[in-house]
Amino acid sequence: MTLPSIPLAGVIGDPIAHSKSPTLHGHWLRELGLPGHYIPLEVKAGDLGDVLTSMPKMGFVGCNVTIPHKERVMQFVDQITDRATLIGAVNTLIFREDGTILGDNTDGYGFIENLRQNAPDWDPKVGPAVVLGAGGAARAVVASLLDAGVPEILLTNRTRVRSDKLREDFGARVKVVEWVQAGNIIEEAHTLVNTTSLGMAGKAELRVPLDGLRAETLVTDLVYTPMRTPLLEVASAKGCQTVDGLGMLLHQAVPGFERWFGQRPTVNLTARRAVLA
Repeated sequence: MTLPSIPLAGVIGDPIAHSKSPTLHGHWLRELGLPGHYIPLEVKAGDLGDVLTSMPKMGFVGCNVTIPHKERVMQFVDQITDRATLIGAVNTLIFREDGTILGDNTDGYGFIENLRQNAPDWDPKVGPAVVLGAGGAARAVVASLLDAGVPEILLTNRTRVRSDKLREDFGARVKVVEWVQAGNIIEEAHTLVNTTSLGMAGKAELRVPLDGLRAETLVTDLVYTPMRTPLLEVASAKGCQTVDGLGMLLHQAVPGFERWFGQRPTVNLTARRAVLA
């Protein structure tokens, strides 16, 4: 793909001021010495189609998509990758030279790459994964865990109907467990993932009993505010290996940056510090 002399990319959401993506992509552009800009764009739902039509004419080569547009944006793209179709949401758009838009979802990729970088000895095939939550993030996590070879996923969510829909979409390796029984399945977990907002600063606590948590279990939390959530603190005290959620944000950004700006960035301590600064 031939890039414009100063390619533009950005992130679309409503609200958008909280997004760390402009800081991350700006850091990578400076680190790699590349021309280009990455811009936060607050876009209302009713304007989404008009905005996407206009962006390529303004020099945009693509953009990220965040809440609340990840599902609705699918109706405006010309082609959707298999993984985005499976997850049912798009977080990365590529504006192609022929005028068409490709929609992808890199959340599952970011989740797995975060585990592989920060827990290199983790073997997904050893045993079941317990996944807390059944929202959009959970769909990306479940898809990536199944693809990585996890033999079984024990899925639990406060609203049962969402868990049942996820099991229906992903098949027999997903087993739904009632939320009130969540504490009872944790001792079976080789991998434990919190995909809910519970435990985030300003949100309700994650009130799942962790008594059965074993030291052999890898525990990761998609929440990264605070970086060390109560779940990760308890898990660490029990001797578990823990992985925070910031790495998923960093890794999910890599494929889009590479497509838009032509070079593959590195997720390292410098990138983490840039986002946290």
